[in-house]
Amino acid sequence: MSNDLQITHDEAVPGLVWLTLDRPDARNAYSDAMVVGIVEALDRFEADDAVRVVAVTGSGSAFSAGGDLKRMLAHDGMFAGDALGLRDRYMRGIQQVPRRFARFDKPVIAAVNGAAIGAGLDLACMCDFRVASARAKLGSTFAAVGLVPGDGGAYLLARTIGFPKALDLILTARVIGAEEALSIGLVHEVVAEDALHDAVLRRAAVLARLPPVALRLAKSAAYRSWDLPLDAALELAATYQGIAQNTSDHDEAVRAFLEKRDPAFTGR
Repeated sequence: MSNDLQITHDEAVPGLVWLTLDRPDARNAYSDAMVVGIVEALDRFEADDAVRVVAVTGSGSAFSAGGDLKRMLAHDGMFAGDALGLRDRYMRGIQQVPRRFARFDKPVIAAVNGAAIGAGLDLACMCDFRVASARAKLGSTFAAVGLVPGDGGAYLLARTIGFPKALDLILTARVIGAEEALSIGLVHEVVAEDALHDAVLRRAAVLARLPPVALRLAKSAAYRSWDLPLDAALELAATYQGIAQNTSDHDEAVRAFLEKRDPAFTGR
C-alpha cells in the first residue's frame, strides 16, 4: 500500500474501513503512488467480505486539492510528455481511479473534511454519498488553471447534480461553500467540523446493517440502469432479483420481519 494512503478499520461500525489520502503537506493532491494505491485498496476491499462500507477522507485540512500544481508546472511524473503522451498517461494513470470506482459495488461515503478541488471534487463524486464539514470548499476549477476535467469530472459532476448546474461549476471554475453544495445536491449532508466523523459513522451503520449481497446488487442496478433502455434495465433487475431471492439473508430478513425481531445477516 502506498505511503500516500492510510487504511483504518473502524471498530465503532463493524465492516467500515477508512481510506485516507495522506499527503497533508500537498493538501492531499494526487500522486502516481496514490493512484495505484486507491485502485489496489478497492481491489482488496471488494475481495474482503468483512468490508461492508468504505469511507474516503483526507488527512490534515483538505479532502484533496486534486492535481499537484508544482509537479504540473514542472511537467513531471503524471504531467510529463507531449499531447499524445499525456493522453496515454491519463488513460493509464489517474483515469483508472474513476474506472475502478465504477466497478466497485460496495457503498462508499466521502467524508469531505476540507477543500475538494478539481480532481479532488471528482473523487468525492465517485463516492455514493458525500458528507461535508461546514468548512469544506468545493470546485471544478480546471478552467482556472487552463485545463479540462481530465479524470472524468465532466461525466461525474453532471450525473451528480445535473447538467445545467454542472456546466455552471465547470465553466465558471468557481469554488462554493458547503451550504451551497448542499442546496444544489452536491453533498448529502453538512455538519460541524467536529461532528463529521460521527455523521459518517451514523450513515455507515445504516448501510452496514443491511444484507450485503442485496445492497451490492442494488447499487450495481442503480448505476448500470442509468444508461440502459427500459427493457434492458428490467432484465438486469430480474437477474439481480433472482440472485437476491436465493440468498440466505433474504430468507432471514423475511423471517425477522414476520417474527418482529432484528435480522442477523451473514452475507450469504
